[in-house]
Amino acid sequence: MSVSINVKDVVKKYGDVTIIPDLSTTIKNGEFFTLLGPSGCGKTTLLRMIAGFNSIEGGTIAFDDKVINDTPAQNRNIGMVFQSYAIFPHLTVRQNVEYGLKIRKVPKAEMKQRVDEILKIVKIEEYQDRLPERLSGGQQQRVALARAIVIHPQVLLMDEPLSNLDAKLRIEMRSAIRDVQKQIGITTVYVTHDQEEALAISDRIAVMKDGIIRQIGSPQDIYARPYDAFVSTFIGHSNLFHGTLKRADGGYNVVFNNGFSIFMDNISSEAKDGEEVVISVRPEEFSISETGIDCKILNRVFLGKYTNYFLEFAPGMVLDDQPSIEYSQDLGQADRIFDEGESIKLLPNKKKINIFTKDMEKSLIKDVVKYAE
Repeated sequence: MSVSINVKDVVKKYGDVTIIPDLSTTIKNGEFFTLLGPSGCGKTTLLRMIAGFNSIEGGTIAFDDKVINDTPAQNRNIGMVFQSYAIFPHLTVRQNVEYGLKIRKVPKAEMKQRVDEILKIVKIEEYQDRLPERLSGGQQQRVALARAIVIHPQVLLMDEPLSNLDAKLRIEMRSAIRDVQKQIGITTVYVTHDQEEALAISDRIAVMKDGIIRQIGSPQDIYARPYDAFVSTFIGHSNLFHGTLKRADGGYNVVFNNGFSIFMDNISSEAKDGEEVVISVRPEEFSISETGIDCKILNRVFLGKYTNYFLEFAPGMVLDDQPSIEYSQDLGQADRIFDEGESIKLLPNKKKINIFTKDMEKSLIKDVVKYAE
């Protein structure tokens, strides 16, 4: 039986160093909830606190309404899947999957039925008599997943489970994990630093930085309407420009530093006339136009369906320290490919671009939610 996970005012310290200062969130029963962020942001630390492997210096973690702070890890009824497969090399696939049930002294008939069922669900029944050394990395990860689920845990915790696989296997396994999770209906907390992986498999994503959750939302909302510039640039790629808001009838003119402006009617009521802002435009949110922003092509990269152009704009237009400014051209809709050194005009899509306060800490688009249920 799955549970909800309620994390309230949680603090994690190592000596005098605070890793997680004060974190709260609720993970719904049966939800696939992903903790996403760069290395060192606290996502694995939080997962290990839920598992019972790390102490909690403040706040509470509860499964449904039962606080588990002092419950030993072995009594929390969780399943774990790690980056390393951690399967026994001397045991067959079936014996590996049976292991947790034997520890729990499950009767043999029930054990066989449960193992047969899970081997079929994760699609490794044909390998049940093989030793791990005769399995691919993806097959070994399926064994680890089956072993975690067969014990019927209340919560499934997964820590970077696909990072040791090659690109093709990662795509295959993330689909498998998503399908199995939905079929079983188990509450799952998944840790990754891979944005594409998080977008592909999650019901909701919590984007973390420095032990703080910056935004929680569906993959679609996180990508399309990030709450702050960190989320915007961490999830996918965003180009950041200096700009100013000028009040106009029914909305605001968003004015780039070179004088180009675009009218938007979805600016928050918190915005102020004359306010300096940061304008976020993803590479695919530009289009070629005769009335767009002037720029020069520095370089281009052919990516099959798309060509990515790396661009140079007038001095003072873009924020410093960006690795690159990009435009992504859909070749299925393109009249031609542009050459390096060529000057073009790009028009931002006003329905999709995002506007942030000057300090980049908050969106100025209407109805953007920081913590979506």
